[in-house]
Amino acid sequence: MKIPLLGTLLITSSMMASSLVNEAKNAGLMPIPDSKIKLYKLIDNVKNPITDAKVNLGKQLFFDPRLSKSGLISCNFCHNLNAGGTDNLEAAVGHIWTTNPHHLNSPTVFNAVFASSQFWDGRDPDLEKQAQGPIQAAPEMAATKKHVEDVVNSIPEYVKSFKNAYGQDVKINFTKVTDTIATFERTLVTPARFDKFLTTNENSLNAQEKKGLKTFIDKGCTTCHNGIALGGSMQTFGLIAKYKYESLGDFRGDKNGMVKVPTLRNITQTAPYFHNGAIKTLEEAIVEMGRIQLGVKITKNEAKDIKAFFGALEGKKPYLGKINLPNSTDKTPKPNLK
Repeated sequence: MKIPLLGTLLITSSMMASSLVNEAKNAGLMPIPDSKIKLYKLIDNVKNPITDAKVNLGKQLFFDPRLSKSGLISCNFCHNLNAGGTDNLEAAVGHIWTTNPHHLNSPTVFNAVFASSQFWDGRDPDLEKQAQGPIQAAPEMAATKKHVEDVVNSIPEYVKSFKNAYGQDVKINFTKVTDTIATFERTLVTPARFDKFLTTNENSLNAQEKKGLKTFIDKGCTTCHNGIALGGSMQTFGLIAKYKYESLGDFRGDKNGMVKVPTLRNITQTAPYFHNGAIKTLEEAIVEMGRIQLGVKITKNEAKDIKAFFGALEGKKPYLGKINLPNSTDKTPKPNLK
């Protein structure tokens, strides 16, 4: 019995798609679980378990600028959740409009929970520890631990929410505040069409996106950009050749010259690129990564295909709803712009 030509083409197309799914999985690419139970096993912290009460409180704190010395800068100021989780600036800007002294830009907070470490130099192991840094950093939120504690404890609604989240005997200190922010950040996961491609629907990617994925794998990009986040590990930067904008800023990685690999999820929304924000377009970033990390030439057409694949990594952001911050009181520290 002869199979009609259309049937042959469909079978061939299906086999090719299945083969590409297997290639992607064998290259270390992993989907965000579509089951909440499975997802929470990955994103939860046994020392700081996720609860709805903590998440809702952490969300308020994430958006509250009163935690900063100036009363102007919230976590969301640099990690805009209405965009790609960044500020889209070449270098982060903080207290009294201070530019990051090392010319580092703000990594996205979306899917940061899947990274093995936090910050460009990977100095902190988790989001709980990471949340403490920017609040206290002079070029960022410039607050002291006491300032944060005084703000939260001066607002009755916050005190009530902390008791609801942690129990009546909770001591609201700096660590408890940052742990709560981190709990919220752990839920900032963005499942995308690519996850469906890996699990249930091979047709969730179009032809160019599949071509881009194939090129992405064949060029060796998955050596660093793998796992659920397609990034998040520490790797040597400029492994094969020198980064052409290396002179912008003084950042050279950790003591071993290792730099955190950015997640590629929502990468189309987080320009400019690289730690110092020197590259403005995604296609240029793709070509440069091939040159300095893999020692391969990525053509313009190949870069366009890879960029198209990155479009399939744009994820559905968590619904934030209306965010109401509780009222200050006479005891709440006043803004300080010095």
